[in-house]
Amino acid sequence: MAITRYRHALAPWRAMDQMAREWDRLFGESALSEERTSNWLPAVNVEETKGEVVLTAELPGLSEENVQIELENNVLTIRGHKEETREEKREDARYHVWERQFGSFHRSFTLPRTVAADEISASFEDGVLNVHMPKAPESKGRTIEIRRPA
Repeated sequence: MAITRYRHALAPWRAMDQMAREWDRLFGESALSEERTSNWLPAVNVEETKGEVVLTAELPGLSEENVQIELENNVLTIRGHKEETREEKREDARYHVWERQFGSFHRSFTLPRTVAADEISASFEDGVLNVHMPKAPESKGRTIEIRRPA
């Protein structure tokens, strides 16, 4: 199964994304696109074993009510939304660094044909989403015995 490493593939665009976020903060509109679908992307690991593919996503600050998982045309999509929690209540205090990210996100992954789509399950605990995608029995392979002709 071929898995694309999104984290490294997007590295050149991080500076551009940061610039767009700063522009949005200053002017209140998205500078680089008419519709921004994401302010942040959660970290994701995809692991394959002999029997299943497991996707793990770090979603700190979210509850399972804020996360949706969809499967359509063999594409698994994870969507969610995290609210901004910054509050400047005191006049004598202000933030100097604000790196926590918030907003909507979505990540999509094309599943290999070997995954049994009707058996996919998910769990969410302590801000970590685990999506278990068992492989279909016919995709696990088998050993074929060579017989001598009679």
